This record gives sequence, structure tokens and C-alpha cells, in this order.
Amino acid sequence: MFTGIIETAAEVAAVEATPAGGRFTLRTVPFAGDLTLGESVAVNGCCLTVMAADPVLDGGTVCFDLLAETLRVTNLGWLAPGTLVNLERALRAGDRLSGHYVQGHVDAVAEVLDFSPRGQDHRLEVALPEPFRRNVIRRGSIAIDGSSLTLAEITPHSVVCWIIPHTAAVTNLHARRAGDLVNVEYDVIGKYVARWQEG
Repeated sequence: MFTGIIETAAEVAAVEATPAGGRFTLRTVPFAGDLTLGESVAVNGCCLTVMAADPVLDGGTVCFDLLAETLRVTNLGWLAPGTLVNLERALRAGDRLSGHYVQGHVDAVAEVLDFSPRGQDHRLEVALPEPFRRNVIRRGSIAIDGSSLTLAEITPHSVVCWIIPHTAAVTNLHARRAGDLVNVEYDVIGKYVARWQEG
């Protein structure tokens, strides 16, 4: 379980194909030395298991194995070396929950329609696939590339969030452009309510 409060953005070092799917290596991970084998880390909002970590190499490297299904339903397989990804370690019991409950299970990959400055802030508009319209409410929560954001607007085909300077500075969102693909996880409470209403 995660909160959507991003700890840092790190660089993709390599994405390699393997018989099971792929291996994903990150560099410039400041907390690489604190990670243990088998620990969970949310990478762009996708819960991955640490397979190796080196606190010295390339400013801290961490490796994760990716299943073919993970490559299919997230943006991780499309990221090139040098691309920034958002990182968050799992929530510890007793920690403050500053964002919202994020499972690390990506619901959809969606296109960025707009990321533009508006004064000190930025307006982020992301496409909303039709099957997920019932999972969003105005002023509700959404995780975009793992970052907990508040839904400011909902249009027939998109959602809009406003990004404050701090969020832009500590996440990969400042590097997003129209046409980029982001991982989206809708609020788990809303998903349970929608499922309950289906009977």
C-alpha cells in the first residue's frame, strides 16, 4: 500500500527484455542503500519488487523484474534511458497518510492532453477512458504516475488536475508533455463502490 506522496524522481538506466517479460534498472535512487531484496517500491505508481540494489553504482541503482502483463498495462516498457520515473516506498504502519490509499495497481495508461503553465502552477489534463468515467468525482483523488492528485475538473473525455510548484519540482510531472503516456490508478474506494453497485 502507498500514499501517492512521491519521495523522489529517478532516471531509467535500462529496460531489457527477458523470457518472463523484462528487467527494469533505475539509477540516481537516493535510498537504494535502504532497500532490501523483495521490498515493494511504487515506480510511476506501479508496485514492483526489488530484485537488486547497489547504493554506490550510478548514484544508487535498483533493479526490478517486469512480468509481460506489467509491460502490457503500464507505461514502464515504453520508457527510454534517461527518462524520469516517480518513486515511493511502501507505507509503514503508523505513518501519516498525506495523500490517499494507492495500491500500486495501474488501471489504465492514458495520454497527457495538456501540461501548461498557469502563473506559478501548471494545468495537467489527462484523457479519461470511457470505462473509468464512473470512478472519478470532482475534488476526488487520482494517482497519475503514482502521484496523488486532486481532480479539479472532469470533462466528457478527460480529467484536469492543478500541479503546484512543489509537486512539479519533486516528481517527473514537470517533464510531461502533451502526447506522453502516464499510468493512472483510480481511487480504490470509488472502485469498490462502483463494483458494489453492479451487484
